[in-house]
Amino acid sequence: MAKLKDGANRFTDTYINIGIKIGYYRRIRGYTQAQLAEKASISPGYLSQVEAPGMAVAISLEKLLSLAEALEIPPAKLLEFEDI
Repeated sequence: MAKLKDGANRFTDTYINIGIKIGYYRRIRGYTQAQLAEKASISPGYLSQVEAPGMAVAISLEKLLSLAEALEIPPAKLLEFEDI
């Protein structure tokens, strides 16, 4: 079972899938976690936790939008899970 953080509960699978998508697009762009974190103005440690497949880390809309902008993708791409 995934480790819950920041009050994650019924959205555990969603938070994990968002993290997987962020990592997927980060690797496509050729960014390290540190590079993406800097571009999105978030801490590398937080990004590492978000991307960790065994952790469900809640993410704010502001951070989600910042990450999508840094990845140069529409924010909705991070919420599409059909291809996972």
